[in-house]
Order: sequence, then structure tokens, then C-alpha cells
Amino acid sequence: MITADEMELVNYIKEEVARRIDLGRDLSDDEIVESITEVVFETSRSSYIGLKSKRSLIEAVFNSMRRLDVIQPLLEDGSVTEIMVNSHEEIFVERNGAIERLKIKFESSDKLLNIIQSIVAKVNRTVNQSSPIVDARLPDGSRVSVVLPPVALKGPTMTIRKFPEDPFTIGGLVAGGTLSEEAAEFLGRLVRSKYNIFISGGTGSGKTTFLNALSNFIPPGERVITIEDSAELQLKNINNLVGLETRNSNTEGKGEITIRDLIKTSLRMRPDRIIVGEVRGAEALDMLQAMNTGHDGSLSTGHANTTRDMLSRLETMVLSGAPFPVEVIRKQIVSAIDIIIHLARIRDGARRVMEIAEVAGYSGGEIILTPLYVYREEGEAGGRVLGRLEKVNCLARTLKMKLAGMEVTG
Repeated sequence: MITADEMELVNYIKEEVARRIDLGRDLSDDEIVESITEVVFETSRSSYIGLKSKRSLIEAVFNSMRRLDVIQPLLEDGSVTEIMVNSHEEIFVERNGAIERLKIKFESSDKLLNIIQSIVAKVNRTVNQSSPIVDARLPDGSRVSVVLPPVALKGPTMTIRKFPEDPFTIGGLVAGGTLSEEAAEFLGRLVRSKYNIFISGGTGSGKTTFLNALSNFIPPGERVITIEDSAELQLKNINNLVGLETRNSNTEGKGEITIRDLIKTSLRMRPDRIIVGEVRGAEALDMLQAMNTGHDGSLSTGHANTTRDMLSRLETMVLSGAPFPVEVIRKQIVSAIDIIIHLARIRDGARRVMEIAEVAGYSGGEIILTPLYVYREEGEAGGRVLGRLEKVNCLARTLKMKLAGMEVTG
């Protein structure tokens, strides 16, 4: 990685390359690299530069001119899961659940802004002072969240949540301790039996990763439609797949396409299942109605601290879009959602399934929520929390499993 002391040399080489070639022309990456290499070797004749340093300089200049500058190596580093750019001079990363500040920085706030504009332009999004918040994605599927001044007080801010090229499977999550083999087998039968499943958890708890893993249980012959604010799901085993993504309004305030719009559209596209990447607002009502109109096996995620809290949040979301009586909303939730899986990142940084609960019914004005599996802590060793996902109750609503010809064992 280029040090702060080497940045002056990087900037000199970049300026020299820009002077020699026509950047307005559609140049290939190879042509750019060739020109950078030529300047680096010329520079080394007057001031010695070692072979390793030459390679680093060539890579740094190329990243600055064609890719994402100083954070490009971080995107290529498999140990980094999140990149947090608080300002052009303040960059943090998350590795193995731990956050650390790096010594690298962008040469200026304008350079960071240019990088941000190039990212959002590639996914047909706009970000500026009048519309300073935007979600986007990188070609590899990594999620990008951008906030500009005047909302961001330190200058342009960008957070990148990386996703692996090969998404985790349930087997990988079992091996990593996220859930037990017994619970994984049970969830597989639920998905194949077309139970409607909602995944809840806090930020960074692994909801999207878990949703991707669950999708591997969907039979390959089914038609699946995914709906997201910013596309990040990676469903690998589904042939008949349609991905839909929201669109922000244009500079005139027109042309916005919301998750609510996409859910309504998806119902006319003959889906077997609908997957809503994340429910945040009034679209919760449309999602529940879709689950209640013959689209069993649907999946979605939402932010919450517990399974019970997720139900309360769903009520609030529905109320934000429709002034229904709470009793009506609760009955709608009970008839739509079968299972809630709650994830959390525990104190040692590991992601765990904390609870798998069944939405078992409605009585006395309250939703009956029955825990099926609960995570129990069993102590600590070597800085790691020890525990296991323990089965505490059997599934009560077994009709879908019986109709699917599945053995009812829990």
C-alpha cells in the first residue's frame, strides 16, 4: 500500500501521464498502464526506485486514474468486509469483526467526490448538494452508501459493504457457527415447503448473507422476483430470476420508482416467490398483501433488535402508509408471516442466529410468537463466546410442510 510520503511522487507521475496522453480519447487499460510504466521508469533514472516500489507506484497511479484510488487495494483485500470513508483524510476498515483506522487518504476532497460521482453514475443514480444521500453498488455487488455536504459535516462520506464473490451457503454458515446443522436442515425444509420467512437483525448482523444462503433451498424450477433499493442479492441457483431495483427521482423531482411500485408490478409478472431485500417503510403493507395473495415462500429482511421488536416495527411501517386499526394489521401479519429468524453480532464480533420463532397465531389482541430455537451462551474461551442454538419447541403450523410432502419433525 502506498505511504503518505509516496503520494507526492504518485501525483507527479499522474500529472506527467496526463500531459503525454489524450485522456479525452477512449483509451484501454493497457494503454494507460503502458504510459504510466514508461513515466515510472524514466523517473527512476534520476532518482532510484526499487522494483517493488515501481510496481506499487504503477498500481497506485492506475488506481487513481481508472479505478477507486487509494481504496482499490482494500476492495481487492478479502479480509476487509467494510470500508468507511468519513472524509478524504479519514478512512476506516473492518477486518474479522474489528474496526481499524488506516494511514492512507485521498489527495483531496474533490478527488473523493470524483470517485463517488463515477460510482453512482454507473448505476444511473445522481448525488449532489440538493440530493446529498444516495445508495449505489459496485460491479462486484458491494453496497455503497454516500452522503455529501451539507448533510455530511466533514465532507463527502462513503461506506462500502463488501460481499464475497462466492456467497455463503448454509453449509458455510454452519461451519462458521452462525447456526446449528439441525436448525439449518429445518430451515431448508421450511423454504422448500414455501413458508413465508422474515429475517430480522441489526446493522451488520448478516441479514443479506443469510437471505442469500436460504435462497439456495428454493427449487430451481421456480420463478423468483427480487426487489431491492440497491441490488445486492446474489441468488446463484435460480434460473428463472428477475431482479428489480428502485429508482430515485430526477433533478425535476419526477421519475421515482419505489419498492411499493415494484411489489405491485411484480404481482403481474407471475412470480412463484417474491424476495424483498429490505423492508423499511409503507411497502411493508404491500409485502404482507403479496404474501397473503398466493405468493407463499416469500422472503424479506428488516432492522430490529429482537423478533418481538420486528413485529412492532412492521406494525409501525404499515401504519405509516395506511391508517388501519392495529388489530387488522396484526391479523394481516399473522396470516402473512410464518417464521421470523433473528440474527445478531455478539460481543466477540461473531454473527449468530439468536432465535428462530414461529408466528403461531393471534389471541386476545396480541400476536402469539413461539420460539423454536434459541441461542444459549455457555461461557467464553480465548476471547470467543461459546454457545449453541438450542431447540425449545416444535413447529405448530405444519400444514404447508405436509402439503409439500415434507416429514414433520420440528
